[in-house]
Amino acid sequence: MPLPLYLLALVVFAMGTSEFMLAGLLPDIASDLGVSVGTAGTLTSAFAIGMIVGAPLAAALARDRPGRSNLLGFVLVFAAAHVVGAVTTSFVVLFATRVLAAVANAGFLAVALTTAAGLVPPGKKGRALAVLLSGTTVATIAGVPGGSLLGTMLGWRVTFWAVAVLCLPATVGILRGIPTRSGHSDEAEGPTLRSEIGRFRSPRLILVMLLGALVNAATFASFTFLAPLVTGSAGMARPWVSVVLVLFGAGSFAGVTFAGRLSDQRPGLVIAVGGPLLVIGWAALALLAENRIALLALVFVQGALSFAVGSTLITRVLYEAAGAPTMAGAYATAALNVGAAVGPLIAATALGTVGNGGPLWASGFLVLAALLAALPFRHVMASRGAPVAPAGAVSCASCAEER
Repeated sequence: MPLPLYLLALVVFAMGTSEFMLAGLLPDIASDLGVSVGTAGTLTSAFAIGMIVGAPLAAALARDRPGRSNLLGFVLVFAAAHVVGAVTTSFVVLFATRVLAAVANAGFLAVALTTAAGLVPPGKKGRALAVLLSGTTVATIAGVPGGSLLGTMLGWRVTFWAVAVLCLPATVGILRGIPTRSGHSDEAEGPTLRSEIGRFRSPRLILVMLLGALVNAATFASFTFLAPLVTGSAGMARPWVSVVLVLFGAGSFAGVTFAGRLSDQRPGLVIAVGGPLLVIGWAALALLAENRIALLALVFVQGALSFAVGSTLITRVLYEAAGAPTMAGAYATAALNVGAAVGPLIAATALGTVGNGGPLWASGFLVLAALLAALPFRHVMASRGAPVAPAGAVSCASCAEER
């Protein structure tokens, strides 16, 4: 894998840390800005909404500029939003910075997904995506616990400053390591925006986006509410919450790395084996949560399976959107974040009606729904590479779409 991929992963690490770190900072933010914890919690929703809306919007607006310029611009806006967030005393301003940071995050990820595909030979998109998403999984292993610890010791504002500073080496890396024209087609014969948006009418593309959203919703449904499971059902001390989050993140890293080697050539195998195991695992975790050893082991396994299946489905989105080199990454990003926004809402309802195990059962049903929806179209999941582009579609060599 080329070095620029790892530079992109560094930015994804910083952005992933920012997205997840608020879970441990909300009480301090609420106290400092004079709002309730519930009100402070809307900062998480603000970020999710910004990600969903920002992915296609930012990708569409940035399509006529070189890929490196887009990536650099999104990183600088993301860093600036955190600087403003670190110094403001207004909750409204902080809320606005979270939306702005999310739009920049979504735009960066949308362009980065397409850029990553263009940095590797045809047929290796899955491995490139695995490297890119490893930034997110490492964020759950080190960034989020580290951010929470830093916030506890020095205040939540220091954590915002740390994320902004982390963007600086990434900016230098993008300038030195990313080719000027990587990420999307800058050539005159490339597809029009209307043509790329029209690709969204493809039933196959809609299917894999739906499946990716369902599996990611299941992942975030349980990940968001691991803390009450650890301290409530398992009766473990609060410091164990960080341990469990690290285990989930370590499993995620293992899963996305393993799947990256199979998702290009054997996607059907990953989904056919990993999907049912994921359903069984969520049910097992719900039933065995009071057993501490089982809890620790299953959290790791579920993290691995969730990201193995989820990253494979997102890779399929890139393949099915082969005729939309600019918007393909936006479609993949939107699928990821629809799941990230909807999953916790479903889990919160289940938590209130079923108890601590409710989010786990909800995750199991979400994955089961994805498998049942995919069953009639299993040939789509098993196909290798990208489908043949329709007549009139123009492939982009710089995006490794040309067959």
